[in-house]
Amino acid sequence: MSLKPRAVNFEEVWGDLVETVQQVVTMGSIKRSVWNTRFSDVYSLCVAFPEPLAERLYTETKKLLENHVRQLYFEVEEQSEENLLAEYHRFWIQFSKGTQYLNHLYSYLNSQHIQKQKFSDADLTYGSMQMDMSEQLLEIGELGLEIWQREMIRPLQKRLVGVLLMGIQQDRTATATDAPTSTIRGVIHSFVDVNMYKKKSTLQLYESIFEGALLRETGSFYRKEASALLQDCNVSQYMECVIARLAEEELRATKFLPPSSHQRVVKEVQDRMVADHLATVHAETGSMVSAERTRDLSNMYTLLRPVPNGLTVLVHHVKDHIKQQGLQAVTSLKGDNIPAQFVESLLEVHKKYRTMIMDVFHNDQQFVGALDKAFESVVNHRGNTKVVCRSPELLARYCDTLLKKSTKGLNESEVDDKLGHSITIFKYIDDKDVFQKFYARMLAKRLIQQQSQSMDSEEAMINKLKQACGYEYTSKLHRMFTDMSVSSDLNQKFNEFLKSKGKTHELGINFSINVLQAGAWPLGQTSITPFAVPQELEKSVQTFETFYHSHFSGRKLTWLHHLCQGELKVSHSKRTYLITMSTFQMAMLLMFEKVDSLTCNELQTHTHLNDEQFNKFLQSLLDSKLLMTDGEELRGETVVRLNTDYSNKRTKFKISVAPQREQQHEAEQTHSAVEEDRKLYLQAAIVRIMKARKLLKHTMLIQEVISQSRARFAPQIPMIKKCIEQGSVVGLQDEEWASVAYQAEKIHLFALIPLSLDYALSSTQFSVIPRESKTCAQLATVFVKNLISSTQSTSF
Repeated sequence: MSLKPRAVNFEEVWGDLVETVQQVVTMGSIKRSVWNTRFSDVYSLCVAFPEPLAERLYTETKKLLENHVRQLYFEVEEQSEENLLAEYHRFWIQFSKGTQYLNHLYSYLNSQHIQKQKFSDADLTYGSMQMDMSEQLLEIGELGLEIWQREMIRPLQKRLVGVLLMGIQQDRTATATDAPTSTIRGVIHSFVDVNMYKKKSTLQLYESIFEGALLRETGSFYRKEASALLQDCNVSQYMECVIARLAEEELRATKFLPPSSHQRVVKEVQDRMVADHLATVHAETGSMVSAERTRDLSNMYTLLRPVPNGLTVLVHHVKDHIKQQGLQAVTSLKGDNIPAQFVESLLEVHKKYRTMIMDVFHNDQQFVGALDKAFESVVNHRGNTKVVCRSPELLARYCDTLLKKSTKGLNESEVDDKLGHSITIFKYIDDKDVFQKFYARMLAKRLIQQQSQSMDSEEAMINKLKQACGYEYTSKLHRMFTDMSVSSDLNQKFNEFLKSKGKTHELGINFSINVLQAGAWPLGQTSITPFAVPQELEKSVQTFETFYHSHFSGRKLTWLHHLCQGELKVSHSKRTYLITMSTFQMAMLLMFEKVDSLTCNELQTHTHLNDEQFNKFLQSLLDSKLLMTDGEELRGETVVRLNTDYSNKRTKFKISVAPQREQQHEAEQTHSAVEEDRKLYLQAAIVRIMKARKLLKHTMLIQEVISQSRARFAPQIPMIKKCIEQGSVVGLQDEEWASVAYQAEKIHLFALIPLSLDYALSSTQFSVIPRESKTCAQLATVFVKNLISSTQSTSF
């Protein structure tokens, strides 16, 4: 074949080409030699000399295809409803494949003539609105599809859609269909495939002639289905049926429809069977949640999740139920070890409903949030608003029990697991500062009395708290650990000092100390009572003070004798005992080394203890049976005797003070300390905010204080107002807090009044103006007015 343009007789070439085109579009058999010849004919017509015949070839081919499709239409249109889809589908398969082959045959015409004249994507997107789309040239394959849409689908649209909807309806009702599934699917997909060449509007025909009608038919069917089911079933059975219908419709959509319609059809079913009957389903929510009917709840979640705001009622009932179960678990605790019962009961409830949320509600964040809100209410519950919440204290005592050496039956790994679980409860506590106080006090006791089961567990727990609340929250706890390490080194140096001075054996006892930073340890100065150190200990104390001051000049040592303890070897009876006791108890027992009896007055005079401490520690020795009295009441003249017949199964043990009274007193002290710390924290927060904002509405100031304090504790608004009104600020050297009320357009403002205002005032006709005077208050108000006028653009 010569590629050189030449003169061509169009009628002669077209006559041969027509026969081949008809064979192609009817999927007839064509020899390869004939195909190659016709391919050359298309080329020859496109490059004909002296004038190309491409446009005429395009026009004649278009007419040929139009006539062919019209002929097919007449054949289909004559069919009955039962055969309509089958005949249409047969011709569509034949024609669509034929046009694909025809497009290849005309590839030279497509590439060299049509594509150069087609509107580009840029023309379609940014081109003139006057562009006539009817003048748009289509490639031969696209032209065939456009003609099929115009000459076949549009005229048969009403009949085709009606028969298709009938076929889908028969499938829904399990009735024998007139057309097989593949035929129904093929016809529906032809509405999409016929527009495949339209990249941006492929689904336009399908949606306009079929999808809308299908959705209306689907809605009507399931509206009637829902009403019928509700008359015959309860809500539980109804939900089962709806889920089954949804599954069937999803399968049906996959079987018949394009992917774009799957969710739309399913949503229509959901709207008619769930959203339209939401009140009926919600009416049973409370009873299902209370009975914890997990299958029904799972079904309800599945049905309500796609409905806008459909889960709101279910989430609310779940939250209330969890709260009720949590309160029920912790409000009636009795017996020993209340902290362990409290924490482990809460953890059990939390684990139960956390598992339910994962299994039934697929870990939906709305239900996770409901669990969190419910547990916040339970953990921070107060039966009376005037009573403090005990959760922080109970959790701290639970941790203390786990970390003490007295913990039995648990290895270190199990202890760490339980401590990790306790953080779950800790995160829900509002008053984290209360927990911090209790935990710090108990940690201090464990460290000082060497009662920690494992220092690794102690450190791991502090790290867990740091992860939950940040470094600042645990900074003092870390410093306490550091002090213990430093004290260990200091004891070593003290022993070396004794050796260097040749005084190792002069002390007569094994003596070790802990030097603690006053600002890090929650020990306070209020518990320090007068005490006369026994002669047996006095030399050790004096020697250590000499050593310490020689290394650290300018530091003050305060001895906390009420926290000291020692081991005393007692051998006045038949057996010898090694007893661990406090220094106060030791001082009393040592007085009986040379005598068998003393009066209370003599004991108290020698120890210098006050009445409260003396009675408490003497009573602990009487309870242990080491000392005895004739009467039950302790008076000054009461004689206390050494029990020379003392007997105990254990030869090594510890004497402790009545724990219940000690705990109650400690709790009162802790809560009192927390209140004072909170006032200082709020005052500091107020100053920080006002120094940054200068002017602020009263209500906005309260909101910002609450926002800054929430991570540490839940501040009460009356306390915040009191801190504002008091106006006492700690740590300000160049400014003073002044609450200046200024009524201007109902805006109540507070401002920081600089001390330099006094200087400015003194330069006027007022020589000295006390800050608390009425004149100063009036001028301070003027100062605020001027500040307001200079910052009128500030948004309050």
